[in-house]
Amino acid sequence: MKQQVAIISSVGSNLASLKFALDRLDVNYCETEDPQKIINSSHVILPGVGSAQKAIKNLKNNDLIDVIPLLNQPTLGICLGMQLLMQTSNENNCECLGIIEGNCESFVADSDHPVPHMGWNSLSINYSSELTNEIKEGEYFYFVHGYYIPILKETVGITEYASSFSSVIQKDNFFGTQFHPEKSGLQGLTLLSNFLNIQ
Repeated sequence: MKQQVAIISSVGSNLASLKFALDRLDVNYCETEDPQKIINSSHVILPGVGSAQKAIKNLKNNDLIDVIPLLNQPTLGICLGMQLLMQTSNENNCECLGIIEGNCESFVADSDHPVPHMGWNSLSINYSSELTNEIKEGEYFYFVHGYYIPILKETVGITEYASSFSSVIQKDNFFGTQFHPEKSGLQGLTLLSNFLNIQ
């Protein structure tokens, strides 16, 4: 099957950087909210910024809330998109997609750790994954987020900000990055390329 990436466009994200990164990788993609196009794609990307509650509402309005958990192809959640893979979020006690068991929690600000966590931070590899092939221990990626996923059995990558949190997760064909690979330079492109090479 010819590779066709579906970018789910209903979760409040500015997609310009992601599309630019995919253009650099010479990938065919479409922005869509159409369940059938998403089901028929080779890979799915769920980006997102902003409110989990609003994103889930938009997914429901586009009849995607029951479609996404049943996808069989490689599916990547980015930033808020990764958080939406969880059962719940502390943000207004929001129910999410329920693909990964657990809760998305909120950072508590202190003098050394303002919220949101914004900027470059390093990645520690917890266990090997196709997603992190050729990603070096301690590589830096770009983060912008006020909520985080604790360490789980699905945690592939760990980052420190006041405490440890999941920066890369994987469960079966579902992957997630808390950072923005599309804004993370060559190492981000490597990770996106890894994702697109997963069958």
